[in-house]
Amino acid sequence: MEGSIIELSKYRFMTSQENLEDARIMYENGRYKNALNRAYYSIFHAIRAVLALDGFDSSKHSGVIAYFNQNYVKTEIFPKDLSRIIRAASENREKADYLDFFIASREEAEKQINRAESFSEYISNYLEEKGVID
Repeated sequence: MEGSIIELSKYRFMTSQENLEDARIMYENGRYKNALNRAYYSIFHAIRAVLALDGFDSSKHSGVIAYFNQNYVKTEIFPKDLSRIIRAASENREKADYLDFFIASREEAEKQINRAESFSEYISNYLEEKGVID
């Protein structure tokens, strides 16, 4: 069972990294709304990589985020800045995905990608400490 949890965590983090690369590709090609979306999903799947180690998942994004904030940010395993990164990324993704006539700026897409990269670094370090990734 433990091996499968480790593999699930590793797979989710790999998905997170693919989403981050997709965000960069979208950004480089002027697809800023899509870059916002992919950067958010990079963060979301990174969170799910951590939560896999707890055996936790939720069918709702809000459930995943709430669990992470309660059990990892509030307990200071991760800094509070990560909660702010998640919130900003989520708000940007919702605008990009659901608001008619929303125009994503190059600057906001770049910020979101930079935040996703920072988030990924924290998660990567944590998963290395836990022996999930090398």
